[in-house]
Amino acid sequence: MSALASARSLLFVPGDRPERYVKAGAAGADLVCIDLEDAVAPAARPQARADALAFIGAQPGKHRYGLRINRFASPDNPRDLVALLDATGTPPAFVMLAKAECAHELQLLAGLLPGVPLIALIESPQGLAHAADMASVPQVQALMLGGADLAAELGCDFAWEPLLAARQALVAAAAQAGVAVIDVPWLDVADAAGAQAETARVAALGFTAKALIHPSQVAPVHAGLMPAEAVLARARRVVAACADGTAAALLDGRLIDRPVMLAAQRVLRRAGE
Repeated sequence: MSALASARSLLFVPGDRPERYVKAGAAGADLVCIDLEDAVAPAARPQARADALAFIGAQPGKHRYGLRINRFASPDNPRDLVALLDATGTPPAFVMLAKAECAHELQLLAGLLPGVPLIALIESPQGLAHAADMASVPQVQALMLGGADLAAELGCDFAWEPLLAARQALVAAAAQAGVAVIDVPWLDVADAAGAQAETARVAALGFTAKALIHPSQVAPVHAGLMPAEAVLARARRVVAACADGTAAALLDGRLIDRPVMLAAQRVLRRAGE
């Protein structure tokens, strides 16, 4: 299973704060995304680009550091791409494309960065409409919801109810292609309970991971993704009941067939089993 497929958390760190890279990596998140886009002022991007790529290039062969690059319509996108192509050493663990809007963009990126896993960040109505097509590009291993930008473009509140349909659509697009799907960060860093509660809600919708903006959010996000003990115990029994390859079985008088088995396996994966 790939790192993106098994990840529960993705922690952003500003590209212009290289002193935070190692700290972010030690925070316990499954993935770390060095941000060259919104977190960095345009004037600071050249140095952030150089710092981020030098740091990633010096990592061992298997690491957890990726990059968020600027959208294709931005003048910084070709600069990001040239820097990536010129970089030496270890490649990023993944590259996230900001405001991804069509499969052609991801195909171009895949052609330039062969073998590098890609994340399509969905931040616009156009991106949401084409999410399934983007997820079908072979190197795309995850879709991510950019909720704040999407809400701004939709003219809706950045809140649970207004974005529920978008979340459900993104989960469906990811499921169709069999890729991971990452939820937008919880923005109130001081509210750990809120982060955990929202993570549990998005996990129930089908999200596989949640993005973070602060190391303190790692524990509540991981807790929010962890199934309740009763649910976990039931899932173990379901998997055990079909361990011999039986297509259907009875457990506590209830039929267990393939959909029930798949659901139980998803629960165990969320728990890291």
